[in-house]
Amino acid sequence: MKEIYQKTITHWFGGHRIIIAVILCLFGLCAAQSKGPRKHRRAKTTDERIYLVHADVLKYDQFGPVPDAQIVKGHVSFKHKGARLTCDSANFFESSNSFEAFGHVRMYQGDTLSLFSDYAYYDGDDQMAEARRNVILTHRGMKLYTDSLNYDRLYDMGWFTEGGKLVDKDNVLTSDWGEYHAKTREAIFNYNVHLKNPKYLLTTDTLHYDTRTSVAHIVGPSTITSKESVVNSSFGYYDTRNDRMQLFGRSTVKDDQKDITGDSLYYDEKKGISEGFGNVVYVDAANKNRMESDYFWYNEKTGYGYATKNAVMADCSQGKDTLWVHSDTMKIVTFNIETDSVYRVIHCYNKVRAYRTDIQAVCDSLVYNSQDSCMTMYRDPIAWSEERQLLGEVIEVFMKDSTIERGHVIGQALSVEKAQQNDNEHYNQVASKEMFAFFNKGEMYKTEAIGNVQSVFYPIDDSDSTLLACNYLETDTMRMFLENRKLQRIWACKSTATWYPVTQTPAEKKTLPQFAWFDYIRPLDKNDIFVWRGKKGGTELKNIPRHSAPLQHINGDDVSNSLSEEKRNEASQVLLAPSETSSDNNYIRQ
Repeated sequence: MKEIYQKTITHWFGGHRIIIAVILCLFGLCAAQSKGPRKHRRAKTTDERIYLVHADVLKYDQFGPVPDAQIVKGHVSFKHKGARLTCDSANFFESSNSFEAFGHVRMYQGDTLSLFSDYAYYDGDDQMAEARRNVILTHRGMKLYTDSLNYDRLYDMGWFTEGGKLVDKDNVLTSDWGEYHAKTREAIFNYNVHLKNPKYLLTTDTLHYDTRTSVAHIVGPSTITSKESVVNSSFGYYDTRNDRMQLFGRSTVKDDQKDITGDSLYYDEKKGISEGFGNVVYVDAANKNRMESDYFWYNEKTGYGYATKNAVMADCSQGKDTLWVHSDTMKIVTFNIETDSVYRVIHCYNKVRAYRTDIQAVCDSLVYNSQDSCMTMYRDPIAWSEERQLLGEVIEVFMKDSTIERGHVIGQALSVEKAQQNDNEHYNQVASKEMFAFFNKGEMYKTEAIGNVQSVFYPIDDSDSTLLACNYLETDTMRMFLENRKLQRIWACKSTATWYPVTQTPAEKKTLPQFAWFDYIRPLDKNDIFVWRGKKGGTELKNIPRHSAPLQHINGDDVSNSLSEEKRNEASQVLLAPSETSSDNNYIRQ
């Protein structure tokens, strides 16, 4: 047994002699190397570290005031991740990958961005620069001035909290707080924000400004002031380069004694164009009137504008009450705008309705000319005053000092009023070719009817207010004189009249053939002007087309040789026959 054990031991050591020898050699080699000179492990060659490129003087004092810093002075230059940093002196903290820079601190990032200051602290790990005192951030022509700025190179943005000023071309922005994003070239300013340029001053508490387009984005209550106008808005865009504004959130533009307010407003100062959407209100304080609509467009350079979609014009010039006028569309045209003889023409067309407590009117279209202060109503015009109704083909109203001076009804004139209040059976009526009404201080004092005058009149007993009779009259001219809105006397030239007792008046004499009472059309209040009610079928005024001579060509002595034989005979009959349509009336009442 002992022999077997010894042989086994001898065999194991003999078979593994080489392995043991190799292990002993390696162990000895390692021991020898551990006792030799130790080398520093080399750092990876990446751009994460701050590199000191140059300094005239470098020193390190472990027991000095800044024990962890390398003190560098004279033409100091660093570089870090594509940025170059220079200064007069610095404390370089290599262990924390940061430094403090003093005197003429300059940081350059590419060819477009630079940051100047008197002092700066830069953290290479966070890529954060903290610049202090006389800070100037420059980027593509924009300059930002402040005394305290933090700039984050990782996100390419800088911000200040102790007041700053941004200068971009002709614009100067100042605020208490602000930030600038180099990637988007957008500045966001907060608290006591002022944007100044040669034409405007914008004041607000929050403003976004794009230095690429010079567009200011208003995101809070703001005021834009210029020599010509004042703008108030809480949300919008102001293109300072092209002098254009897009305003939202119930904004207002005031110009001298005129202002426009709307849910959305667009204003182009160079073109002089204003455009409004949504509940637009245009106020002319000088002329004491206003216009409301859901859409409004106006060119202040040409004086042309129009309003549509629930368009309403309110006139407060007479002081007593407000006149409200509504139509589908309203248009204003200005003539001689740059001269002393400037005047305007206002068009209201399609479904015109007007209301004032003492007068109401309805027509298809209306034109007001400020040159002669004349308002003309076309196509089935009707006007009411108290219990009186006036209608015709055309009605003209002439104003003086903002009050009515005279009225003129042209073609198929008809005046109707109730003989007694609340009497729906007896009406005083006058019909003629044309009719005039004259006013003094807004009160009618005389009327005049001319041409084929017909009249039905019910005199009243003053003692008991009963109807005395029915007086039917025909004449060529008739005048009525009033005082305190009551009839005093009637004058007529040669006339034919018939006096009927009220109870014995023939039915055909109670009303004229032209009689019509349109109380169902009359506007009831200022809200009723939006509800269109037309005349009932068969009561409208229809246009009668006039006959016209056929087209003729003159060649030599024969005035009709270019016409066929049939046309020549037709032409000769027309030229020789008397006109059967020479009446001045263009309309008839069906």
